[in-house]
Amino acid sequence: MTQRVQEANNNEASSLRCKSSEIEGLFSPKSATWRARDAFVKKTLNWLSVILIIDLISFSFILPLQPSMLDYYSKDGKDGLYTALSDAVDTTLRWSGAPLGGRWNAVLFGGAVSSLFSLLQFLTSPLIGALSDVYGRKVVLLLSTMGVAVSYALWCQARLFSMFVLSRFIGGMFKGNVTLSAAIATDVTDEKQRGRAMMRIGIAFSIAFLIGPSIGAGFSSFARDQSGFFMWPAIFALALSVIDIVLIMATLPETLPLHKRARSLIDNLRDALHLIDPLSLFRFSAARNLTTTEKKTLQRIGVVYFLYLFLFSGLESSLVFLVHDRFQYTSVQQGKMFLVIGVLMAVFQGGYVRRLKENQERKVVLMGIAVLIPSFVLMAFASNQIVLYLSLILYCFASATVVTCLTTMTSLISRSGQTGRVLGILRALGSLARALGPFAACAIYWSYGSSVCYLIGACSFVLPLWLAIGIKTSVQ
Repeated sequence: MTQRVQEANNNEASSLRCKSSEIEGLFSPKSATWRARDAFVKKTLNWLSVILIIDLISFSFILPLQPSMLDYYSKDGKDGLYTALSDAVDTTLRWSGAPLGGRWNAVLFGGAVSSLFSLLQFLTSPLIGALSDVYGRKVVLLLSTMGVAVSYALWCQARLFSMFVLSRFIGGMFKGNVTLSAAIATDVTDEKQRGRAMMRIGIAFSIAFLIGPSIGAGFSSFARDQSGFFMWPAIFALALSVIDIVLIMATLPETLPLHKRARSLIDNLRDALHLIDPLSLFRFSAARNLTTTEKKTLQRIGVVYFLYLFLFSGLESSLVFLVHDRFQYTSVQQGKMFLVIGVLMAVFQGGYVRRLKENQERKVVLMGIAVLIPSFVLMAFASNQIVLYLSLILYCFASATVVTCLTTMTSLISRSGQTGRVLGILRALGSLARALGPFAACAIYWSYGSSVCYLIGACSFVLPLWLAIGIKTSVQ
């Protein structure tokens, strides 16, 4: 009797071990289930990278094109809005003590238009992120891209400056591609894969800035004297957006299943509208079900992110002033400079950032912010192009690493059902920084000169560097 009971127990234990082995086998790296999921993740991230690159090319190619565009509108497309904004720029220049007239007014004028774009992103990024938490990523990304396509269609008809501004206004409202791309990458990856997925988004930026500004320089060089100059770059941007729409519909799966979505649209919209308040953004008030340590870590990351982009975007926007003032760069030469920047960013993203191990993000953030201090000191006193490009190497390292790693750290803290919202908050803080930074940098630049502007900027990076040191690594 005892022997039979023992044999029965052994058989039951053997059966349980077999079932346990079968379950473990389903998720082992060699199993068909694991291989299928890995293939799904790779395919999704590959197509997401292509879609994001195309979108960012349509965004970045306008950078070296702005002076030619504004020159066109100052001659052939001037209207009441152009005159009013031009008067406002002149008032700003008088207040800062800068000289009136000439090419510099046009550059500062372009900065005002760019800041409008970033300000609108600040207002709408939390809303777009919250909507994607309720309705899913794909449908919101599709609607966002369609809105951007409408803005480019309006640009095609922008014979007057007011129509061009309207097109940029609509584009800024719907530009949620980076927030949604980060949310999609978060949906399909686990914590070990998350860092590399975010690196792909950074690489997409590098590739886009490698290609886009060069295309813009080509439009500036070869089409500026043609009738309807504004129309050709607008048609090109519209074509890219249409390609993106087709790719989203045909290749991108929905990555947020129904059971993981936020349940209440009203609560999400209320949070999104509440997040227009900058203080609520810095507090990450809409992020729920977090421990006190996690909430404090998110808040510190948000402050570092804002300060870094406030300083970085301000000095970045004045870089075109600097190279024109000291080295007399034309739009084509600026395009070549952006090409070099794109190549360097791609090298750092592909050769260094992509190989980062888990939980190294904070270390890289500290390195990226630290190298900007000598970078902008060199720019402050650059008297030849060798020193300029040496400073740009350090600049590109920071550009390729800091935002990507801070985004990864944020995504690792966010909980299921609110990833889009939390990343939307982070993007909104970045947009607010990009809306304010260029104005502050331009005021210092024109009041005290380029050297003082870049020295103040270099010293100011000590603050986000000090705050980044205090980020809790255990939360990662």
